Amino acid sequence: MKIIKDCYPFIEKLNPAQKAAIKQGYLEDQHNYILAIPTASGKTLLGLMAAIKTILEGGKVIYTVPLISIQNEKIKEFKELEKHGISVGKDPRSSDLAIMVFESFDILTRFSWNTLKEIDLLIVDEFHMIGEYTRGPIIECAITRSMILNPGMRIIALSATLSNLEEIGAWLNAKVIQHDYRPVPLYKEVISLDMLNAREKNEAIVKILQDAIKDENQILVFVSTRRFTEALATFVSQKIGKKIPKETRKKFNEVADKILEIPQKSGSAPTFTCLKLAECIRGGVAFHHAGLFTRQREIIEDEFRNGNLYMITATPSLMYGVNLPSQTVIIRDYTRWTRQGPKWIPVFDYEQMSGRAGRPQYDQVGYSYLLAKSPEEAYQLREYYIQGEVEPTSSKLIENKDAVYHQIIGQIAAGLSDNPDELIEFFKKTFYGHQLTNNPNMNIFADNLEYEINSSLEFLIKNEIIRPTPTGLRATPFGLLIANSNYSVETSIKLRHLATEMDELDTYKLIYEICKTPDMPFISFKTRKGKDRVREKLQENGIFVMDVGNPEATASSLIEWINERSEYEIENLFNVYAASTRRAAYEASQLIRFFKKICEVAGVYGHSQALDMLTARLYYGVKEDIIPFVVGVKRLGRVRARRLVKTFGYNLENVNEDELQKVDGIGPKMAAAIKKYAKR
Repeated sequence: MKIIKDCYPFIEKLNPAQKAAIKQGYLEDQHNYILAIPTASGKTLLGLMAAIKTILEGGKVIYTVPLISIQNEKIKEFKELEKHGISVGKDPRSSDLAIMVFESFDILTRFSWNTLKEIDLLIVDEFHMIGEYTRGPIIECAITRSMILNPGMRIIALSATLSNLEEIGAWLNAKVIQHDYRPVPLYKEVISLDMLNAREKNEAIVKILQDAIKDENQILVFVSTRRFTEALATFVSQKIGKKIPKETRKKFNEVADKILEIPQKSGSAPTFTCLKLAECIRGGVAFHHAGLFTRQREIIEDEFRNGNLYMITATPSLMYGVNLPSQTVIIRDYTRWTRQGPKWIPVFDYEQMSGRAGRPQYDQVGYSYLLAKSPEEAYQLREYYIQGEVEPTSSKLIENKDAVYHQIIGQIAAGLSDNPDELIEFFKKTFYGHQLTNNPNMNIFADNLEYEINSSLEFLIKNEIIRPTPTGLRATPFGLLIANSNYSVETSIKLRHLATEMDELDTYKLIYEICKTPDMPFISFKTRKGKDRVREKLQENGIFVMDVGNPEATASSLIEWINERSEYEIENLFNVYAASTRRAAYEASQLIRFFKKICEVAGVYGHSQALDMLTARLYYGVKEDIIPFVVGVKRLGRVRARRLVKTFGYNLENVNEDELQKVDGIGPKMAAAIKKYAKR
């Protein structure tokens, strides 16, 4: 295919897994398919070949992914197709190939039937996530609706190897193609400390890294928590830092300087976490977790790919969403903390982490090492993870109560179901329903589905989300609002209760209530040290709490954020991962916008202007007085806006561009934009 050759010039020929799929008629027939091939073995290319063929024949394609990070990566990769007249974007109405996250595709299946019926091919990437608690039910129900509303649409699922693929294939009415080909063979082993003559696991990692450095290889290490990523990176960088060659050290220093520039560009001094990260990088090791600035994580990933870091320590979340192979992967921690205490991670997660080992085009073999403390423990781990089988994938739909509520509301709001029997019929067509009917182990739960639907309907009617009418079940205005959002039913009910109970708008108390909802990402404590300061900050603003956790830390941080404190100041004040502040502030601003809509549906109109003001304050991180500046002048930002006001006051009409440029950070283009705003 000429287009593939132009867009992927480094691919000289198809690999055995790709050839096997094509040989089985994957590109020629119109069957649904599940392609189960190991990581980095060319699943994306197979999906893309089918997409291009469909588009060249006049069809439209949706390529759906679980995470925004993967969506951005795929759009960037697929943009090359535009040279050949294939439009690529996020919206299927304006793109031949639309890359959508699961949540957006789910909403499309509920409310954009005409668009859905125009789709000829649906490609589901990371399909194995159908068994995941949060996103699994979303894509499961979206696929179910698609099969009902557009039965002629072809479905291709790109998946890791699962043990019950035949069962899933029967639900999708799909042919299953499995292949064990990997472009780089993977060697998996469990290593006990005595094999490396080491006293503890971190010491063993240092020894493995020292050997890797001699062979000019890199290492990716998975540990269970953010704190462990930092502690391990600090330990290893200190152990190997003195032996780094001069030229290599220069490269590491350049990467460290890039890391420190990120907070400075956004008007903050580097936080303690940034300084610690830079110090580790000077020793050739980086830690990677959600408490860093997004751009810092991207720099770490890019520099690792370019060979400018020896090692990354990461939390398991890195196994999803980022294409970051390494010749050697070490899994130090194989337990995960749950409410029942520590539990071993699933075999599936072990396989996903191990699958990062081996860089195509660079390595002859990839190595995955799982560390054990003793030979006895090594034996148990080898038996469980290396010789054991991946767990069967089961639907989490009924386990996730909010997912059940959301899908019931969606079905009724979209006019697809208007009575309990139709709802039960829809749920029977899901993967959960398929397992219920066809899996002997689940027959005992057969009556459970009807009970779950009826009890959920009772809850939704009681909370005025659904209402019975003479012609069937209907969504209330509140229900329609929930159906058109990605927010949980719990969050929606909590916010409506707040809207109806609130006499006056207390900005800080509202921020705290928002931070207690399940849809709000946290700004986490680094250690317990900042809890007293958080309690004091909340008390200063009339909020009295007994227990202090991440919701309280998030609320305190956001209160400081809208009063123009920098990430550096917030981290020092509360001992939190303040690099998460901007993301949390953005999500809080969207929740306030949603709260405003709830107020309107509830007939509460007195707070609209104040809520708009709070939305802007959270989004831009400013006090009220400079909102016109940050909104009116694109990319001005809060730091430069505050400098402007301090220098010239609020009226800039008589200030010329030369004078504006004397303010730190304002160049000719920005001065022209400010002047244009001032004239308006």
